[in-house]
Amino acid sequence: MKNGKFDARIRRAQELTAVYPLAWQGLRFYECVAQTQKSLYLEFESHLGAHAMPRPPGALRQELDLFLLLPRFSPFLSGVEQCAPSALSESVRELRAKGGDRWREILMQFWQAGSVSRAKLPPAEALISWMFLQPYAEYLADHTLQDPLNGTPSLCPVCRGEPLVGVLRPEGDGAKRSLICALCATEWNFRRIVCPGCAEEDVHKLAVYTAEQFGHVRVEACDTCRSYIKTVDLTKDGHAVPDVDELATIPLNLWAAEHGYSKSHANVLGI
Repeated sequence: MKNGKFDARIRRAQELTAVYPLAWQGLRFYECVAQTQKSLYLEFESHLGAHAMPRPPGALRQELDLFLLLPRFSPFLSGVEQCAPSALSESVRELRAKGGDRWREILMQFWQAGSVSRAKLPPAEALISWMFLQPYAEYLADHTLQDPLNGTPSLCPVCRGEPLVGVLRPEGDGAKRSLICALCATEWNFRRIVCPGCAEEDVHKLAVYTAEQFGHVRVEACDTCRSYIKTVDLTKDGHAVPDVDELATIPLNLWAAEHGYSKSHANVLGI
């Protein structure tokens, strides 16, 4: 596993539970999910090996090993059911009762769609499918030999997934922007002043909102397509883990919703 990244996510969730008490339930749930995803990732690596192979851009989702995945889906559901919020836990129980044919159907449908928003599934089933398939997609991405990226695409160059969160990383005297894929966790460079949703470039139509209590996380919204993404500024907090810090800043989501913006991709809390 590259750089112990699941361990870093779990540690960050534990740290932020103390910093943002209002988000503790969501962070505890994420911690549980990340523990389960780490175990799945290690199983995939053990079964499939640690070698990397070339894949054409976007070709990752041509691979779906249901013989590998389906036997692991029931234990995954059991683990999520024990720590999920009550509404999601009930949905997990209902899905468990539907059995293998439905499991196969939703995993295939989600994998073909590539995101919660594009999957034509009940929201809870889409969310569960995403949480289960994410470490599989991340394993494949980590073991893909990528060609140098030309341009700054709005979708993931490895799997064509949608971005979950933006990142500002130090570069020279300023910061460069990148996006992190919701499905395979690939990070790629993206232009600073442009909307990932519709490619709007007019700075007057690209709103930025920050709140004092979340100084290193901001909402980047677009008045053209009315979408938004949260961006984590590592120049302000170098200890942040973008997909985890995004979870802890729910009041920013509330601000965006109140102003009529829709999130580009939901997080594991369905927000």
